[in-house]
Amino acid sequence: MVSRESIEAAAARISPSIYESPLVHSKTLSRLTGNAIFLKLENLQMTGSFKERGALNRILTMTEEERQQGVIAASAGNHGQGVAYHATQRGIPVQIWMPRSTPLIKLSATRGYGADVVLHGDNYDEACEAAIERSVQRKAVFIHPFDDDAVIAGQGTIGLELLRQNPALDVIIVPVGGGGLIGGVGCAVKGRNSGVEVIGVQTARLPSMQAALQQQGPVDLPAKSTLADGIAVRRAGQRTLPLVNRYVDRIVTVDEDEIAEAILMLLESEKTVAEGAGAVALAAVLQGKTDHRGKNIAVLVSGGNLDVNLLARIIEQGMVRDGRRLRLRVRLHDYPGALEKLASVIAKAQANIMETSYNRAHYGVSLNEATIDITMETRGRDHATDLLAALTNSHYEFSIVE
Repeated sequence: MVSRESIEAAAARISPSIYESPLVHSKTLSRLTGNAIFLKLENLQMTGSFKERGALNRILTMTEEERQQGVIAASAGNHGQGVAYHATQRGIPVQIWMPRSTPLIKLSATRGYGADVVLHGDNYDEACEAAIERSVQRKAVFIHPFDDDAVIAGQGTIGLELLRQNPALDVIIVPVGGGGLIGGVGCAVKGRNSGVEVIGVQTARLPSMQAALQQQGPVDLPAKSTLADGIAVRRAGQRTLPLVNRYVDRIVTVDEDEIAEAILMLLESEKTVAEGAGAVALAAVLQGKTDHRGKNIAVLVSGGNLDVNLLARIIEQGMVRDGRRLRLRVRLHDYPGALEKLASVIAKAQANIMETSYNRAHYGVSLNEATIDITMETRGRDHATDLLAALTNSHYEFSIVE
């Protein structure tokens, strides 16, 4: 069973090779939430997430004979990178099984760290089952991403760092997938200071640990896609559940839009890139899911391996949601200068035209009319409202294109 002593031993074991990530105070997030917010930036680890802590601790407890046989792991991305990097650094053969849906950035990085990558199954659970079977065939060590005492102890070293970096913390908020991270952090923190509240956050699409707590045992949830692919675990861990039951005060969930908003907030206000799983803890705080005011809160940004194409979509949709990007379909009388007149109204309202599409044949226009789809950038909802008022006052017929 994981204990404070085993976590302290893990900290001593891995410290020469693991970066002690900073705990950074955010004035912006503190002002927005009414709490003192401190971000634990595990996205700055070598492989971009906290996962390498547990992976390295497990590797360092292997015997010489086990090292020669090699290691196998299953991963949606971050655990695989941690295992691949630290095993390769020590000359240990490593094979990582990943679901076919794994983001390209995580797949490429895992191969880049020296692993033999096998794509298998439509989700983590299918990849994991096949990886365990292969490890038995090869007599290789299987390194589980969360349901392993040495892995849990390695992740728990974050809790020791948090208490050392800020002894005045009231609350620690942690992403939850299978439970290895929060189980380790909760054990480390409560063993030193039982007064610190430890709260877990899951994606609402796969609240496997929340379901396990309710049913008093791990249950299988249907597979679902989520922005938080790093915590998309259908079944909570058998070894992690007792730790969560003992050391975690409560678990809350966040939805996909809330996760996307947190990613964008970290990017804009903190200049920090977080993947979906890495942003769920902040999402819970921003949405008031934890019901705190005036507290010292550590928010764990657990990973930053975010695909740039997905990031571009998150930014674009976030701007639309905030009213900073507005698309209108405007009906125009079709005569020379009509478009110039419309553009002058928009310019006077100080909106920026980004894209236009002119049409004379569709949308039910008459022979002397045209429509234009026009995408504009504004300063936000209030500015967008002023723009719409200016168009209305200039007698334009328009509709908002969602």
